[in-house]
Amino acid sequence: MERILSTIGDLQSGEYLRVLHRMEPHPLYPILTREGFAWLTQPGREVPVEISIWRSNDTEAEATARNH
Repeated sequence: MERILSTIGDLQSGEYLRVLHRMEPHPLYPILTREGFAWLTQPGREVPVEISIWRSNDTEAEATARNH
């Protein structure tokens, strides 16, 4: 979780962070909301959970993440 939080602050317009995780990080979600980020959690292809994270107001990043 610390690595995710330290990385998302560097996201530029149109970028999102793709996280491959062994389990769904439920404690992370309220922090993301508070910090102005949105996310999409899906079953992973390579690991159990894939999470895409982008700035809440970044429609370009959201569209890219949802179509990945």
